[in-house]
Amino acid sequence: MYQTINSFIEDYSRELTTTAKVLEALTDASLAQEVAPGFRTLGFLAWHVALSAGMLRETGLKFQGPPSERPDSAPAIVQAYRSTAQSVMDAVKAELTDEKMQESVTALGRPWTYGSLLAMYVKHEIHHRGQLTILMRQAGLAVPGVYGPSKEEWAQMGMNAPQ
Repeated sequence: MYQTINSFIEDYSRELTTTAKVLEALTDASLAQEVAPGFRTLGFLAWHVALSAGMLRETGLKFQGPPSERPDSAPAIVQAYRSTAQSVMDAVKAELTDEKMQESVTALGRPWTYGSLLAMYVKHEIHHRGQLTILMRQAGLAVPGVYGPSKEEWAQMGMNAPQ
């Protein structure tokens, strides 16, 4: 749970940079890759990440979200994600205070503090980012490192990835 606005901004700034890096590795063709036959696609999951800030709207937080219709282009998804994430951070800075982070608010059908809801929002994004990296690997895409180098990044450094 975040206790201060600054702790959320510092943490989410790092996480959104990493999420954007993962989304940037998607290609337009990869968006149609199904998780399994008859299941959601990489494009659906990537767009879900871009849309997930919507859970914060129930609190009355005012920010600019992405369009409701999913784009067909990977760069458009990245742009929508980046602009929404920045808008969320701007709204948190403008509308919340450190004291308000401890206040109770109802979202997703249950009570949270603003600080705990923002923490869940970031964890939700991290969860789906992890799913994306696995599915991207299965789709044959190069996967960027998240909290350390990926196999491809180890190779670029002239090293073997740890086994």
